[in-house]
Amino acid sequence: MTMNFTVYNLETAPEESKPALNGLKEAFGIVPNVAGAMAESPVLLNSLAALFKNVHGGSFTEHQIQVLLLTNAVTNAAEWAVGFHSFLALQQGIPATDVEKIRNGGLPADASDAALSRLARTLISSKGRIAESDVEQFLQAGFDKRHLLEVVAVVAASTITNYTVSVTRPPLESPFDQHAWVKG
Repeated sequence: MTMNFTVYNLETAPEESKPALNGLKEAFGIVPNVAGAMAESPVLLNSLAALFKNVHGGSFTEHQIQVLLLTNAVTNAAEWAVGFHSFLALQQGIPATDVEKIRNGGLPADASDAALSRLARTLISSKGRIAESDVEQFLQAGFDKRHLLEVVAVVAASTITNYTVSVTRPPLESPFDQHAWVKG
């Protein structure tokens, strides 16, 4: 049995989900389809919105956050999220060659971006059980313990999105179609 999920908008969403959808619309200029699908559960959507606000108000630049979010989407094979974050990564000035490297499971050329991407991928693939050598490699790239823990927060935010994508399968919005991705 296939379960279809409604992709709500600002008019049709449950009342408890509307404030979070409004906040996401302010951030992106649209209500992302995955957020519209999340609106079915105000608990899920409001949890993501709070975490999203904290992540984007932390010590990472938007460029760095997009490196992390794109890496996480690829690592979790979340097709919608890969398309969406490929678009946002390019908007944040991440070179197209680096976006393609991440989309193909590789690392960006920039050493700092590569350290972020490597740590995020390792956190996800090891289910959070990283080795001391992973921590040391990340710290030697110029990051500190605060950054290490913020990567955990970014991974948590993207895991909510990536898992919701897997469960609800929202359509990719037309502005992101050229960045569509299929695990392969």
